[in-house]
Amino acid sequence: MPHVAANGLTFDVEDIGEPGAPVVLLIMGLGMPAAAWPVGLVEHLLNAGLRVIRFDNRDSGHSAKLRMTRLPNLQWAIARALMRLPVHAPYTLDDMAADADALLAALGVERAHVVGASMGGMIAQVLAARYPQRVRSLTSIMSSTGNPSPRIAFGSHRALRAILLRPKNVDDVAQLTDHLMRVFSVIGSPGFPPDLVAQREHLERVARRGYYPAGSARQLLAILASGDRRPLLARIEAPTLVIHGRDDPLVPLAAGIDTADNIRGAQLKVIPGMGHDFPPALQPEIAALIVAHARSTELVVEARATA
Repeated sequence: MPHVAANGLTFDVEDIGEPGAPVVLLIMGLGMPAAAWPVGLVEHLLNAGLRVIRFDNRDSGHSAKLRMTRLPNLQWAIARALMRLPVHAPYTLDDMAADADALLAALGVERAHVVGASMGGMIAQVLAARYPQRVRSLTSIMSSTGNPSPRIAFGSHRALRAILLRPKNVDDVAQLTDHLMRVFSVIGSPGFPPDLVAQREHLERVARRGYYPAGSARQLLAILASGDRRPLLARIEAPTLVIHGRDDPLVPLAAGIDTADNIRGAQLKVIPGMGHDFPPALQPEIAALIVAHARSTELVVEARATA
């Protein structure tokens, strides 16, 4: 994927589809590169006539990484966040939203339908609130508002342990793939058991993009330092769709409900059996929801232009 300079950093970007088509910007979650967006989901969006842009966030994949000698103390940061005390971080979700805004500008995209998953949903929310002129519609998937209530902020202890556990060897693709398989066996969709061969092929593609534990730690720190974003979310004007799995073990359904409740006019779609992943059986439905949401927004824009 080509590198694009934006916001003082470089980002690995994939830009596919017809140049004049409506743009969907996909923003991935904690520690995951753009390759974590399933090929099938992307193909459904392309077949619907959309132009799809996905990129590696800062500190992940092949995008720019901060070089710091000291890793953050995540347990201490989580404890401070739970006590509603300030958490210090090298950057915040605001900075990552500024990355997305600058990236779209560098690509000549005036406005986009922004879709974020997990941490990517948080970035997308901030982007919609801080840069309303850039966001035509917002789709927040398996994400949250930063509400510190334990019932909303945290899933099961087992799921939290799974994502915080570091792989033994990040430079060995096979071992890293094994690690990701274990993680997704915990946080995946209980209602849609995976084809293990197909899942391994997908996660091996993710592993080959590289895994950067220090970057993942700093991204988590960015989430904690950003705190409760509910007052900010009240500023979002873009038509918003919230998608959440009923059985998400990592970010509980309460977080999705809280997200929809704090964005004016947001629609909530709860999917039974869905966890914290994109199982192949659900990819057509999720893509159809994104496409329908984008198209309804385009129709409203056209109607206003001709009124």
